[in-house]
Amino acid sequence: MKILFLLLDGVGDRPSKVLNGLTPLQAARIPFINGLARAGMNGVIDPVAPGVPVGSDTGHLSILGYDPYKYYPGRGPFEAIGAGVRLRAGDVAFRCNFASVDDNDVVVDRRAGRIGSQEAGQLVESLSEVKEIDGVEVMIKHTVEHRSVLVLRGEVSDRVSDIDPHKDNLPVAWARPLDESREAKRTAEVLNKLLKRYREILESHPVNLRRRGQGLAVANMVLPRGAGRMPNLPSLDSKYHLKAAVIAGAALYKGVCNTVGMEIVEAPGATGTLSTDLNSKFKTAFDALRSYDFIFLHIKGTDTAAHDKDPLTKAQFLEKIDTAFSDNFDPPSEEFIVCITGDHTTSSLTGEHRGDPVPVLISGYGVRVDHVSRFNEVDSAQGAMGRLRGTDLMSVLMDLANKTEKFGE
Repeated sequence: MKILFLLLDGVGDRPSKVLNGLTPLQAARIPFINGLARAGMNGVIDPVAPGVPVGSDTGHLSILGYDPYKYYPGRGPFEAIGAGVRLRAGDVAFRCNFASVDDNDVVVDRRAGRIGSQEAGQLVESLSEVKEIDGVEVMIKHTVEHRSVLVLRGEVSDRVSDIDPHKDNLPVAWARPLDESREAKRTAEVLNKLLKRYREILESHPVNLRRRGQGLAVANMVLPRGAGRMPNLPSLDSKYHLKAAVIAGAALYKGVCNTVGMEIVEAPGATGTLSTDLNSKFKTAFDALRSYDFIFLHIKGTDTAAHDKDPLTKAQFLEKIDTAFSDNFDPPSEEFIVCITGDHTTSSLTGEHRGDPVPVLISGYGVRVDHVSRFNEVDSAQGAMGRLRGTDLMSVLMDLANKTEKFGE
């Protein structure tokens, strides 16, 4: 049995006036995906629990069958692993944003106007010249757009607070220790000293001088969050005897999947943005199914559009996904199943993750067919799968693949 798991990041949404009271999924013309819904069974998923907004990290863990309350180490390690950083025992990793802050250290834009990867990469190259602060080794690596990963190595602790205030128009939340340990106190001091040094470099950097002259948001601050250490999770292969791979543009998703034993397959032109090469991603996914049992294909743009409060762009991007999926649909000759869902709802009204359930469909060999004909937040809820927890989904898929063990005699 071969399985293609298509994860549309932040695909769930709420009705919008811009779309005449519809969600982006309801408004989008997605005939191919709707055809899969008609040929399979449908439902909705609470990634963790009803009404609980989740991050992409905890949402992905749950949907892959790992209870995030047990296994979540913080976002930083996943980002670092996905970016190709080899973490050692004791390293503390952070996920970081470039941000725009004013003279009073108030965050004006948490994403620095979504600075492009080329300019952000130049900034990180300059920041990487800082190798050490008070005996703690420092590593920073750019991932995509405004995002990067930061790793501290030495006598450090992951028990430090986020510097990112998580909303615009709030002051920078300088690091503070979350326990009384010497390591936590030292880590907070080192982190704050490092960020002030980064600020000095960024303020006078040619990239920011040029952006300021063009009236663009400057990337003059680094905001770390999600401190954590290298996680130790049981692999999908040990649980299900599954040879699996991930195709994604952004580091976080590669990191989560690689941590549970998936190999990383690179798709040319996969950027983790709205400009990603969708044709390449689908073609690479179907090619990879020749060598793997399970392909996890992640697409980020749906979430990006919703964070930008742009439901129309989200709907249009969904239509592009549908076209690319249809144009490159090349299933293997073996028994084959497609699963499509999201890791969380991202509301185009608020630009934030919310706790609404997300639709799910499973279509293919041996799958029961219900009466649902469209894939969206409302229609899918009428399907045969009903309402599941995120951690249930892999069990359903593995049972369809005849890879689960009988409980009892």
